[in-house]
Amino acid sequence: MAKDLFSTLDLNLLRTFLIVYQEKNTRKAAERLFVSQPAVSQALQKLRYHFNDDLFVKVHGGLQPTSFSEQLINEITPHFDGLMTAVNASNRFNPSEIDYPLKIALSPVVLACLSGTLYKELMRQAPNSKLELVSWSTSSCEDIQKGEVLLGVAYELPFTSKEIYVKKLVEITGRLFVRKDHPIKQASVSPEELAGYEIASMISPGWNDNFSHAANILESRSIPHSIGFRSEILMAIIDVVANSDMYMPHSNLFPIDNYPTLRAIDVDLDTKHKNVSVYSHIHTKNRNNPLISWLFDVIKDALLQQINK
Repeated sequence: MAKDLFSTLDLNLLRTFLIVYQEKNTRKAAERLFVSQPAVSQALQKLRYHFNDDLFVKVHGGLQPTSFSEQLINEITPHFDGLMTAVNASNRFNPSEIDYPLKIALSPVVLACLSGTLYKELMRQAPNSKLELVSWSTSSCEDIQKGEVLLGVAYELPFTSKEIYVKKLVEITGRLFVRKDHPIKQASVSPEELAGYEIASMISPGWNDNFSHAANILESRSIPHSIGFRSEILMAIIDVVANSDMYMPHSNLFPIDNYPTLRAIDVDLDTKHKNVSVYSHIHTKNRNNPLISWLFDVIKDALLQQINK
């Protein structure tokens, strides 16, 4: 049975052999490898012992490969070239080459406000991709862990698995939205002026399933309040607000220009209570994935574009 020369071979030595063969000179090979000339000579000695061949002989002007070296170099060069291409390709990313589904879970607060902007930008950069936007749910973190969802956008959740990597996207500022002819006429109000009006509360699964952020703020100030309606569906809340004196707590992410029957009201609150951060949620293994980095930047830009409209 032939001796297995590969399993006991240090591939670093094989790379040294390849460079020495190209340079026909140990000094030049050492310069290319950023090591000392004795280190190259020592590597060649190990290879001579391993292959039981001289590999190179000294001639005037440098080194001349043996016939074994010529045969070996012809056999390994295509594989080294392929390995180099594969390694370099793993760090190269071009969104225009994406031709597969991109499944993203968006919090209800974000989904209805960002879908069009996000779709437009993703299609511009990755025209062959197949965008799938789904609503963030209590199972979204599990879906990310399973690989069924590529990335999620939601508020910071109280409990997440160590397999989920969370990174801040943007900070949004709270605003209220009411029907055009709502009894509150001011463009800005204090929390106390909201007493007596019911809250139409948006549910963001996993974040405020059992509470209203606005109600908690009013509660902390001992301001009378009540929740008149709750839903994960933004259009249902908008419809209720348009036909009642309820107010909808949302943010500067909400595209008010798209809803002529509504108007925005700012609330006089400190930044701590008024601002909320939005985060991306991905599998920890994808932290350095160029696809994920690209998606993060596209989503962040789309969010900022929506906020600054």
